[in-house]
Amino acid sequence: MALFSKNTKKDSVKTDAGEAKAVVVSQAHVTPAVTGLLKSPRITEKATASALESVFVFDVTPKATKRDIIMAVRALYKVTPRKVTVVAVPTKAVRNARTGIGGKKGGGKKAYVYLKKGETISIH
Repeated sequence: MALFSKNTKKDSVKTDAGEAKAVVVSQAHVTPAVTGLLKSPRITEKATASALESVFVFDVTPKATKRDIIMAVRALYKVTPRKVTVVAVPTKAVRNARTGIGGKKGGGKKAYVYLKKGETISIH
């Protein structure tokens, strides 16, 4: 997904001789540990409706903490969340209708990220 790619931007830096030199500046504060916390945006009817009120929902790794999620959102989207709520998604028992074999649907963790009014995150 384009949301979670590590973009770099080019800045021009003037040298002592006065000539402009293009330098690739990467996001130094974005480490793989931070970017790996947010798995994907959770696109559901409820999440889309809450995005109008500046609340965005993400699937996160099970070991992610609120502080980690705040740092990841700051690093990736350049916005500061005013509140983060983390919810555990329970596993569900499922059964194959054709064979009757039972199994489990994986649970996980999701995070509700609350932003200030007017701030948005572009999720494509």
